[in-house]
Amino acid sequence: MDRLETVTRSFDVALFNGVGDLADMLTPEAGVGRVIHMDAAPSRLPKSGVRFVAEEEALPIAPESIDLVVSLLTLHAVNDFVGALLQARRALKPDGLFIAALFGEGTLSTLRAALLAAEARETGAAASRIAPFAAVQDFGQALFRAGFAMPVADTDELTVAYEQPTGLVNDLRGMGETGALAGPPAPLRRSAALAALSELQERGGLERFTIAYLTGWAPGDGQPKPLKPGSATASMAAAVQSFKTP
Repeated sequence: MDRLETVTRSFDVALFNGVGDLADMLTPEAGVGRVIHMDAAPSRLPKSGVRFVAEEEALPIAPESIDLVVSLLTLHAVNDFVGALLQARRALKPDGLFIAALFGEGTLSTLRAALLAAEARETGAAASRIAPFAAVQDFGQALFRAGFAMPVADTDELTVAYEQPTGLVNDLRGMGETGALAGPPAPLRRSAALAALSELQERGGLERFTIAYLTGWAPGDGQPKPLKPGSATASMAAAVQSFKTP
């Protein structure tokens, strides 16, 4: 909403992926007209309006038919991240806007470390239990590779305190964020799981979530264009020198 309200234009048709009932937060300042809802989980779709079940990697949207695409905490689990971005860009009309929020590098770092340490102590080996999350610079490069103009990626760090570590496990299950890795991992010993949760509690029950926000525009006429390398007419060194205090 912060990003939509700062854009000085309107969007006649918007595709919301994973937003569900949070679409009720829309304000007139966001400039969003008709909303089409999409989700991989039918239970998250609103009870009314235009809605369908689909995934980003098989986006059933005609090319250049949408003014705005919003993806909320869905893209971090796709297998072909750049391909999913490319499909979203193709669905946008020229000068259409893409906005996504997804988990980034650093998410669940405490739980990841606790699981690795506990399993290594219990069994002498450790398996990957938590899917990897990309860094913010990777997101920016992916937007560029997918053909978006003026790509921007930034992050917001959140720390959540749990009185009981099982609360974190329940949250992850409720979010559908368990078992994301391809192929079934080796069974986790109960003793290792309990040791990891105990270590999480000893660390204060604090877990970190990094939310990455991506924005990009479908190429269109009238957009600002970057200058070609070597064509600059101003000196950065001179600009810095002019602002130096005596």
